[in-house]
Amino acid sequence: MISSLTLPVTLASRAGTLRLEAAVPGDLDALMALLADDAVSASRGDVAAEGDRERYAAALAAIQADPSNVLLLARDGGGVAVATMQLTVIPGMARRGSTRLLVEAVRVSSERRSAGIGGEMMRWVMGPAALACGASLVQLTSDAARVDAHRFYERLGFVGSHVGFKYHVPGGAA
Repeated sequence: MISSLTLPVTLASRAGTLRLEAAVPGDLDALMALLADDAVSASRGDVAAEGDRERYAAALAAIQADPSNVLLLARDGGGVAVATMQLTVIPGMARRGSTRLLVEAVRVSSERRSAGIGGEMMRWVMGPAALACGASLVQLTSDAARVDAHRFYERLGFVGSHVGFKYHVPGGAA
């Protein structure tokens, strides 16, 4: 489970030392800004609008309340939030009862991209985090428009093995 993770963790990137920790309600502004600092997210409505604050706060509270989930925030040596991602542990029957570690919403500040931050976060997920959670598979989805991200994940050893589908529920929340 996510509770098996030892947090915070210190990571070393080309950009310097990072502290990866569980996000708390006081991090809401930084989390909203990281989501908005991404063209694909912004095109879906993640624009850090003050009117959406209550929905983001409720989502963070739901993630914190679910023992299978953690929302992580990476801070640089000065305490500035530079990246985020969500991890979810999914027990399953397939693959002989394998547990999967799902990675979602990986975002690195546009000012800090290509400095090794995302790579260090993902290597931690693929190694210590996956092992601590009992996962035999780390999986993620990436929007088809994120060609650079696809190359990044492939360099880390991920394989584009499946085709994903989404269905937006009429009348459902965002």
